[in-house]
Amino acid sequence: MTLEEKLHGDMVTALKARDGERTTTLRMAIAALKNEKVAGKVARELTEADEIAVLQREVRTRKDSAQAYTDGGRPELAAKELAEAELLGAYLPAALTETELDALVADAVAAAQAASGEKPTMRQMGAVIKAVNAAAAGRAEGGVIAAKVRAALA
Repeated sequence: MTLEEKLHGDMVTALKARDGERTTTLRMAIAALKNEKVAGKVARELTEADEIAVLQREVRTRKDSAQAYTDGGRPELAAKELAEAELLGAYLPAALTETELDALVADAVAAAQAASGEKPTMRQMGAVIKAVNAAAAGRAEGGVIAAKVRAALA
């Protein structure tokens, strides 16, 4: 069962239960997945990684909106956005722990060092981040990965 199918099934359940907030949030997530499918010149099927990336983007958007609402003095809207982010976050795979992420960064730095024969520099940071992102498979945020790689290369 794909993530979109699971979202759709849960949306139907929420509709039957007359849970308006859950229904609306799941509809928006399904719409985001469909928009991603038809983005570009040719419609395509999304891989599981693509679906996870779209949901992560939706969660991040809601967290950013909640922060903006909090800064603007609208805590009720911030709470709504955070509730939506939490709901969508339940469909994402479990995040990597700090130690697991540190191990992935160390492995990527070691692989870059083995490939070039010397300790990687900040110039190779992009390649190391790309390797860590591939290994993390959407289970860690890009900003956190970049900060850890920067610290490892410094």
